[in-house]
Amino acid sequence: MPNKNIRIFAFGGNEVSPVGLTDEKGKPIIPDIAMQWVRTDETCKNITEVVKSFPRDSYVITHGNGPQVGNVFLRSEYSRTLLPPIPLDVCGSDTQGSMGYMIAQILGNRLKVNDIEREIAAIVTQVVVDKNDPGFQNPTKYIGPSYTKEEAMERAEKDGWSVKLYKKDDRGNEIWRKVVPSPEPLDIVEIGLVEAALEREMIPITVGGGGIPVVIEEADTQGVYKANYGITFTDGRGLKIYRGVEAVIDKDLASALLGTMLIRRAKERGEDVDVTLTIFTGEDGAKLNYQKPDQVDLRHLTLEEAKKYYAEGQFPPGSMGPKILAIIKFLEGGGKKAYISLTSKYIETLEGRAGTTVIKE
Repeated sequence: MPNKNIRIFAFGGNEVSPVGLTDEKGKPIIPDIAMQWVRTDETCKNITEVVKSFPRDSYVITHGNGPQVGNVFLRSEYSRTLLPPIPLDVCGSDTQGSMGYMIAQILGNRLKVNDIEREIAAIVTQVVVDKNDPGFQNPTKYIGPSYTKEEAMERAEKDGWSVKLYKKDDRGNEIWRKVVPSPEPLDIVEIGLVEAALEREMIPITVGGGGIPVVIEEADTQGVYKANYGITFTDGRGLKIYRGVEAVIDKDLASALLGTMLIRRAKERGEDVDVTLTIFTGEDGAKLNYQKPDQVDLRHLTLEEAKKYYAEGQFPPGSMGPKILAIIKFLEGGGKKAYISLTSKYIETLEGRAGTTVIKE
């Protein structure tokens, strides 16, 4: 690869779609497409300033898709009497295409008007998970709209959904939602395309939404591989044959896997690369005692300190927990430095004045 410094930028939902919007009555507002374009542009302005500051470095962009995949699923729900339902892996691929288009176009335009010529390639990316991952037996990822308990039980019986209590509203009413598995990412099918884009000094957008979850199918005794929808393949050479599964992969864990794979594969080729992982969030870094009177900003952490605080439960599973876990896996897998930052404060984070920097030693 021509550039030895590779910066992986993992966009959270807030970087592509505004979150926490409410109307004058406090009712949540679902951001429309125009709002998402505007928010993406704000993010891309910040990323353009980073590229201007480090013009010789390589960049990889990943992103979440929580709000967007929920919208696709909800559209499928509303049209279920007219159109066949969309499986979750296809929902994920839909959002990879649409969000990759948005990010690539806006960032490309922002770079052009700043006299930076970088092609941007949005890669529809499959991510391999283990078909025996425990997550398949215990779905935990909430998706889609809310239901009463009675409605949820009806969908569970008629459609085979897994449903769980999400929370209670301010009047004590139970809110139930569909839950899907969230297995651990193990491999990235299109990793070679990512490397090829980097070799051409392009900016690849990959593992969107954590990647499209797929499993490897093994051939039966007749050399037949059975994929979804009755599709079969026949070959006796022990090939990797993939099929999609109903799941959602954590995008931070997928981004960490991407980083460790780039490091490992470069090492196998005899190349020396410096890969950093930055997880962008709506918070200015990680905190101890989050939202408590004794809250403390964590500007600098070692890997061992991060593991210690994570084990103590300092980072909530629904917010900072997965990000810290992803950074732990990245550093244990060969990375030397990772960051948690606002896009607007990335340079300040590099300087230690904002965000959180986690180092291996």
